[in-house]
Amino acid sequence: MVNRQVDVVIITYKDRLTRFGFEYLEYFFKQYGVRIEVSYGVELKDVYQELVEDLLAIVTSFAGKLYGMRSRRKKRLVQGFKELLEEVEKNG
Repeated sequence: MVNRQVDVVIITYKDRLTRFGFEYLEYFFKQYGVRIEVSYGVELKDVYQELVEDLLAIVTSFAGKLYGMRSRRKKRLVQGFKELLEEVEKNG
C-alpha cells in the first residue's frame, strides 16, 4: 500500500477488517489511493448482539495482553465472561 502496490482492499463485512475505527483505516487507505470495498455491506445485528460482541472483543484483547494469548487464565476469564453474558441475557 505505501509503495502503491494495492488499489483495492475487498472485505466481506466492515468488522472483518477491524472491530473499531473502520473510518480511520478507510481515511488512511484513501490517502494512498486505496479504496475499501465491502462485499456484503453491514451485517444485520441488533444493538444487544453488537454490544455483546464488542464487550467480548475488549475482554479478549485485555485478557490476552494481561495473561498472554495462549494462557489458561485468559481462556477461563473469557469463558467466564461469555457465561455471565449468557446468564444476563436469560434473566434480562
